[in-house]
Amino acid sequence: MQEVTRQQYLQAMGIQLWEGRVVPVLDVIDTATENLQPEHLSLPSTEQQPADMTGQTDSKPDWPELQASVENCTDCQLHESRIYPVFGCGNRQASVMFIGEAPGADEDRQGEPFVGRAGQLLNEMLLAIGFSREQVYIANILKCRPPNNRDPHESEIQCCEHYLIRQIELVQPDVIVALGRVAAQNLLKSDSNLGSLRGQAHKVAGILPPIMVTYHPAYLLRKPTDKRKVWEDLKVVLATSRQAGDK
Repeated sequence: MQEVTRQQYLQAMGIQLWEGRVVPVLDVIDTATENLQPEHLSLPSTEQQPADMTGQTDSKPDWPELQASVENCTDCQLHESRIYPVFGCGNRQASVMFIGEAPGADEDRQGEPFVGRAGQLLNEMLLAIGFSREQVYIANILKCRPPNNRDPHESEIQCCEHYLIRQIELVQPDVIVALGRVAAQNLLKSDSNLGSLRGQAHKVAGILPPIMVTYHPAYLLRKPTDKRKVWEDLKVVLATSRQAGDK
């Protein structure tokens, strides 16, 4: 991708690079990450043991079976109000997997995650670090839209949990990015605020790749001044993915 195009995506995110000369974005990322100390990318062990995240049976579904199960799921009341379940999309062998909260109105109508204004901003975030939407895998904690976009209920999360964990097992990403408070707290089984969860790679029992946390694109639409924080998070995500790929 040409540098001019990259700069356009960064500008769309509200990120300005203040270097006095033109520097390729990936060089900026390399410079920002090469001096990171090992502890910044360490995987702290989670002391608390979360409840069983696998929800596995003896027979693990492959992609077609898993998607069919989601499309026909009636385990909670959300199936009564949905238009389409939102399974997930992208590269099923991606090195980076993004996980959000739940489908919104646009996603419910189209059956695909992150397709509204927040999805457009997510696409720009990805392009700013050299990924297209088709190169990553995108999913949600919930597969059906909660009425009026309310926060998911715990019982609904539990019904969907085994679908998400199986997706993670099938994709086998190098790193997972939790988008927003709800996704972060549920994946990490933590009630800590999002700000305190950022900036480190979390290791959680039952989920093999490290989990990193950043703000949800919908939040950035309301508070664009925090786009700089997301840019810093994404640089570390890229560095973590590269480190895993080099092993």
